[in-house]
Amino acid sequence: MKVAVFGAGAIGGFLGAKLAAAGADITFVARGPHLAAMQARGVVLLSAGERLTVRPRCVADAAEAGVQDAIVVTLKAHSLPAAAPQIARMMGPDTTLVMGINGVPYWYFYGLEGPWRDRRVASVDPGGALWKLLPPSQAIGCVVYPAAEVVEPGVIEHIYGDRFSLGEPDGSRSPRIEALSHLFVAAGLKAPVRPRIRDEIWVKLWGNLCFNPLSALTGSTLDRLATRPDLRALCRAMMLEAQAVAEALGVKFAVSLERRIDGAAEVGAHRTSMLQDLERGRPMEIDALLGAVVELGGVTGHAMPICEAVLALVRERARLAGCYPE
Repeated sequence: MKVAVFGAGAIGGFLGAKLAAAGADITFVARGPHLAAMQARGVVLLSAGERLTVRPRCVADAAEAGVQDAIVVTLKAHSLPAAAPQIARMMGPDTTLVMGINGVPYWYFYGLEGPWRDRRVASVDPGGALWKLLPPSQAIGCVVYPAAEVVEPGVIEHIYGDRFSLGEPDGSRSPRIEALSHLFVAAGLKAPVRPRIRDEIWVKLWGNLCFNPLSALTGSTLDRLATRPDLRALCRAMMLEAQAVAEALGVKFAVSLERRIDGAAEVGAHRTSMLQDLERGRPMEIDALLGAVVELGGVTGHAMPICEAVLALVRERARLAGCYPE
């Protein structure tokens, strides 16, 4: 199986290095100093006190990679529209798109039974361009749990986690998803195939939609957001609004709200990705993590006054920092 990793930064680099070490035919699509370092010295993965170096093919232009059997996309959600034409160059009619992106995915309503079947989510797919370029029939969901960091160009440090939950939008155990799961497992990763992948997307999103924007607004780490009574109450209120929307869409939460918050507290003094992006002056995943949830509130007819207020505040905070478009 030929597999391209598009967006071979921290998570993509970790996953691709593990797959390459297991003998998979891997191509990294990357850019800048990170790409140059990987081409010159290979990809270095630091994990569990060990140092692993692999030498997959590394290219700057997706057209160089050729048509792939599978493409793992590990970009930030806001980067996907600009990257979609490049990704499409590696796609044939049977190419599988593994969408390892946080937040509400562009394909969310594809094949979903109910009144909103095949609806486009404007917050993450303006004008439906992604739906056209990256056909949702070729996409499978992927919920990413590991944490990793690019500590220097070409060097990735794996911090924790090894699970990539996979799921077809229609819940089937298709041959393509079985093949990918086996490939990931052979590389020493956990890759359960979920019949209800949207449920798992929501459980992760449930925390991200409050912890990320509130951390950007306050500068607080996860432990403070989850344990200080006033901040925990605000997180809880946002999550309750989102839960009503998700359940209207047919989602079933496998964990309680309080347990989800407690799980974040257990991570400790972690600075969320949105806070890190704000501090570094980088674009922030506001729309995928909260904007799309508020949009879905409008779709389902559920008022979300607290989420709407936090969304307005974090967008303005990001605009002033040059991390969100005017």
